[in-house]
Formats: sequence, structure tokens, C-alpha cells
Amino acid sequence: MLNIKSLLAATITAALALTSLHSTAAAQPDAAKPTVVLVHGAFAESSSWNGVAARLLNQGYPVVAAANPLRGVKQDADYVADIVEHTAGPVILVGHSYGGAVITNAVHDNPRVKALVYVAAFAPDKGETAIELSGRYPGGTLGPTLAAPVPLDDGNKDLYIQQDKFGQQFAADVPATESALMAATQRPISEAALKEASGDPAWKKLPSWFIYGSADKNIPEAALKFMADRAGSKKTVTVPGASHVVMTSNPDKVAELIVEAAKASAKD
Repeated sequence: MLNIKSLLAATITAALALTSLHSTAAAQPDAAKPTVVLVHGAFAESSSWNGVAARLLNQGYPVVAAANPLRGVKQDADYVADIVEHTAGPVILVGHSYGGAVITNAVHDNPRVKALVYVAAFAPDKGETAIELSGRYPGGTLGPTLAAPVPLDDGNKDLYIQQDKFGQQFAADVPATESALMAATQRPISEAALKEASGDPAWKKLPSWFIYGSADKNIPEAALKFMADRAGSKKTVTVPGASHVVMTSNPDKVAELIVEAAKASAKD
């Protein structure tokens, strides 16, 4: 069982150690700006946000790239909620892929959370699961690329993408050398997490923004558009040809949308 408090401390420590883009000194965090909490999804890890985080830091936004446990929707959401609780000032929650389901459930009516940004991410309604949403529309090809499940002592199973299929399935618009590293460092998700039903969605109460690629093979574009429209997205950006890891291949566009959400929320 993960020690959630230790993982929380490690996450915040790692986030504070992020360096800025092109090895230049990042701007000092601006106390007037909200903290952006970045939540990665399945088969990824916190460094998938490096390009986005560097751009936000350069603009003076405090950033925490959470190490999402990937164990279950409620457990992971409670973990992110703890990060928010220990973060001063307003917060913008940003989720990628399964991380979208996590931020949907992590607000806990905390008034300091001002906006949600979904990056190629699930935005489930109450009772919906990630696995059901990804299969609701045709076009997803994740299933055949998964490696044999890894049985765990608690009866659960961990899921990985086969490394030789990772680039084409998950990160087709990322340079091959980088996608190979992503494949080697991917974090597994428990099978149960993908089948766990969401609770009451925060997007019914908070403004949301969406961005995703038209060539996403994990979550079909039609599913992403459906969720964005249903949530009443303030702005939806479709990046032509972008893969599931649009934040890695197009960090400028993703950072720009996050800043837009932060500025809009500051006016409310």
C-alpha cells in the first residue's frame, strides 16, 4: 500500500525542484497568481508536464506536478485534494487522461479551487468510468497494445502499454527517442481504477476548459468532444494531428489555455 503522506511530501519537493525552459532562471512565483496543480494520467508520470510546467513557471505561476498514485479514483482524488489543502491561495486543477477523472473528484467543495482544465482527459459524470467512456465511441486502440496484466498481492492488476507499441499508440507526435524514454518510465495504472465509478463531478459547479488532439488513440476525439460539450467548456481547443500526450508535444498550446483559464478565473 502506498504511503500517501510520504508520496505527497515527495511530490511537493519534486515540484519545487523544476527548472525553467532552456535552462534560464524561472520567474519568481507571483503570490497574486493561482497555483497550477498538474495531474498526470495512466502510463505517464510527472515529467510528462515538464514543457508545460516550465512555461508556467516562466510566467510566474506556482506549479505542483503531482505524482498521481493511479490506484483508484477516490484514493487518487483524495491524494490530490490533500495537495490542494496544503497549497496556499487559489488553485487551478489540470488533469491529463485518467487524471481528468481524478480532478473531477478532487475538489471536495474547496472554494480555493477556481477552475478545471482537461488535457486529453476524462470528465466523467457521476457513475461513469474511464473504461466505459473510452469505449463509448469508436476509434480507441489501446486494448491490443496493453501488456499482460501484472497480478498484485491485493488481487488487483497493474496495466502497462507494451514498450514497442507505446510510441505509436500513446505519443505518435513525440520524437522517437523521447517516446522511448516515456515508454520505459511509464507508471502503471490499476485495472480497478479504470473501472471505478466517478462521484459527483466538479465540472457541474466550476468553469472548465478542454484541449485535446485530433489523433488521440487512447480516448477517441468524439468522446473528448462529447465530454467538453457536456461540461459546458468555456473554450475547447482541438490540436490537429496531436496524440494523446498533447501536453508533451504541444506545451505552448496547453500552457496558453491554462493561463487563459487562470486569468478568467481571477476576474470572477
